[in-house]
Amino acid sequence: MSLTIKPILPRFGAELSGVDLTGALDEATRAAIIQAQNTYGVTVWRNTGLDDESHIAFSHIFGHVELAPRLPDGVYRHAHRELFDASNLDARGEIIQDELLRLHKRGDRLWHTDSSFMELRSAQSLLLCHEAPPAGGQTWFADTRSAYEDLPQAMKERIEPLQATHSLWWSRRRAGFPLTEEEIDARPHARHPLVHVHKGSGRKALYVAAHARDIVGMSREEGRALLAELIDFSTQPQYVFNISYRPGDLVIWDNLCSMHRGGDYDDTHHRRDMRRTTIREAPAPAVPDDPFTDLFRASGRR
Repeated sequence: MSLTIKPILPRFGAELSGVDLTGALDEATRAAIIQAQNTYGVTVWRNTGLDDESHIAFSHIFGHVELAPRLPDGVYRHAHRELFDASNLDARGEIIQDELLRLHKRGDRLWHTDSSFMELRSAQSLLLCHEAPPAGGQTWFADTRSAYEDLPQAMKERIEPLQATHSLWWSRRRAGFPLTEEEIDARPHARHPLVHVHKGSGRKALYVAAHARDIVGMSREEGRALLAELIDFSTQPQYVFNISYRPGDLVIWDNLCSMHRGGDYDDTHHRRDMRRTTIREAPAPAVPDDPFTDLFRASGRR
């Protein structure tokens, strides 16, 4: 079987087919998949046949697979901590009724970049659909490489040396979670450049989105206005597409050259079971670590 690539936008997004992802892949096929991911930023695979175990196994072709944070009560819906739960379901598999938890998850409907609030950034995210709602529930993607390239030269020169601080709790507050600015100030932040070179393609990209809270060296008002301007620019129609899901569909996106957001659906009546593996940008650590659990502990949430 040979890899088939069908672009979605000229420089961003592609549907891939022709390869069985459930078994072992030879080196040439692995290299072709990685090259397609580097080129298009988002790749879509339909009707993959993947289950939890083969989803995790396939993810390893991209690098070190992160562990989801430990839960305070130790009760997990999944058997594998490599799976981040991107569903609207609780540990028993029932639709979440807890309003605070629903508010926390609502932050995923803002334009964001997975884990930019971590010092160790995430590269690829691999989201597998197990159950989709009858309407809505898409994921929208935005191309931050092409957006950067199309910025006016004066804006490129302005933002090139700048860094932003990122906080998970800032995006949650923006989505309605009850936190004050002072409470967010006291919780961990990460600092990253607004512009970086995407290693897989050599193209520059913006690194902003909903977790980005302030710009270092600017007043909060000025910095947040600039962040909003860059996000608005990057999410114009020419940079954006959306994907609807059926069970078995897999979407892989590169957090270092894209933003994404979840689409609306009736999350109080319809199930949406989505499971994500996440690949760290950095190589595997020499000693096993658990940075997501560490972040939540440092935030006072155990």
